[in-house]
Amino acid sequence: MNYILRDENAVYYECGYSSDNALYLRLGSEAWLITDSRYTVEAKEAVRGAEVVEASDLLKAARALLRRHHVRRLVYDPKEWSAAAMEGLMRKLPHLYFHPQPAFSHRKRMVKSDAEIALLKRAAELGREGFDRFAQVVRERGIGEREKRLHFEAKAAMSHHGEYDLSFDPIVAVNANAAKPHALPTEVRLAKGDLLLVDAGLKYRRYCSDRTRTAYVDETLRFEEEQRFASARIQKAYDLVRKAHDRAIERARPGMTGAQIDRLAREVIEEGGMGEAFVHSTGHGVGLDIHEMPVISKRSDTVVEAGMVFTIEPGVYFPGEFGIRIEDMVVMREDRVEIL
Repeated sequence: MNYILRDENAVYYECGYSSDNALYLRLGSEAWLITDSRYTVEAKEAVRGAEVVEASDLLKAARALLRRHHVRRLVYDPKEWSAAAMEGLMRKLPHLYFHPQPAFSHRKRMVKSDAEIALLKRAAELGREGFDRFAQVVRERGIGEREKRLHFEAKAAMSHHGEYDLSFDPIVAVNANAAKPHALPTEVRLAKGDLLLVDAGLKYRRYCSDRTRTAYVDETLRFEEEQRFASARIQKAYDLVRKAHDRAIERARPGMTGAQIDRLAREVIEEGGMGEAFVHSTGHGVGLDIHEMPVISKRSDTVVEAGMVFTIEPGVYFPGEFGIRIEDMVVMREDRVEIL
């Protein structure tokens, strides 16, 4: 197959190296990593299975290779390319058919190797350690602090004070702010008896982790599944989300579609009378990108196979009041899912 990649993680997956100015071109059994002089020394040390080409104009270098090898068909992911970049690539190649395949690299990467699963497992373990570290911060000095300060502390704790990159900007939300699934930090101060939702992850050797916990705030705060809230309404909602989370993990099997796994969680919340408050999908794939395939949603017809890694993260959200989400990363094995 002939294809060209521009996304950094897609390029890294193919050859073990990427930069913010590089193209990966594969033509049959031959491959090239095209980059500029700022990166060629490092690229030649790291790239595997491809020849490093130094060029000041990456698109011009790619066109030259395509002409030299008389290529007639080239696959690309339109989500990776701007209109201007594609126009530059297609220039003076009138006989070349550019075949768009959305999510081309994500589809290739959907089933993880044992080595990738080991990296994702380690990322998840380190992420849990980050949650434990942040819980200690909240217990010792977090009560009374603003969400913005807690957000800063979460970034420090999750990154192990800069040792690891973060998978994404953490979500740290108190009470009503937690009713926004992607809440931004505010000036609200954390108080004893509050609800605290934290969604965060880190990268281990570029592979991401993703975890969410919702906790009752007091001097014994822990980001564990077992939680006891003072409000009976919040407790009912929390127990329902936990039941949905646990049921989806217990009953998901290889061969199910993403929609069927989504249904395992969603029907629990619907039967509990809170279906309208579950406003997002049950999960998403995780790998080099924080959002990959498969999608675990009510519209997903992707068949989930052994080796696929994804999240299970049901939630309910009541604007102006509170929100609850519980999320774990799992890998589908030959007979069931395993929490990473």
